[in-house]
Formats: sequence, structure tokens, C-alpha cells
Amino acid sequence: MSDRRTSRRGVLINVGLLAAAALIFAVCLLAGGGAASDDASAESFVGTDTTAVAAIEDSHPDYSPWFEQVFAPPSAEVESGLFALQAALGAGVFGYALGALRRRRTTPAASPAVGDDPH
Repeated sequence: MSDRRTSRRGVLINVGLLAAAALIFAVCLLAGGGAASDDASAESFVGTDTTAVAAIEDSHPDYSPWFEQVFAPPSAEVESGLFALQAALGAGVFGYALGALRRRRTTPAASPAVGDDPH
């Protein structure tokens, strides 16, 4: 009976998380829908780097950067692909770490036998 209650609770938690994700997606979609520019050449999504550079150039026109980029991607598509690859690798490492921690928690620790010397 306890397993059935735990299973039902897990399903409710998963459904709640999916509903929360859908709600967040819908709110972001509705909130960002009116922010589109009439200018077709303007990018709809600019990163914080671009926004920060524009703000610095507006407030301090004589500012010069301390260093240059080590690698500049040839196009926005390549930059986006590299960012997606970085996110996927990070998610893989994070998922592996969570799995390893869960496996360590659920696996019983091996206790030494009565006659074994721990050293």
C-alpha cells in the first residue's frame, strides 16, 4: 500500500512540474510577444553581452576594451551551435553527477567482515 501511495505522489509531482513548465513557457511567450521591433533587420533576441556593450558605448564613447576575443565565430549560427553544444555538455555532466549521487545514496555501503583488517 505504501508503494502505491508513493507512486501516486510521484506521478502528481511530475504532472505538477510539467504544468509549471508549461505555465512558465506560456507567460514568457505572451510577455515577449509585443516586444518585437518593426525593423526587420533588428535582432529579436540579443544577449546581455550585446546589451552591455551598447550601454557602455552610449555612456562612455571613449572606452576601449581591455582585451580582444580569442575566438570569434564566423556567423551567428555557429555561435548558437557552440552555445547549444556547451549547454548539452553541461547538462550531461550535471545529469551524470546527479545519477552518481543517487546511486551512491541507494547502494548500501559495504561493511568490512569480522576478520578483515581495514589497513
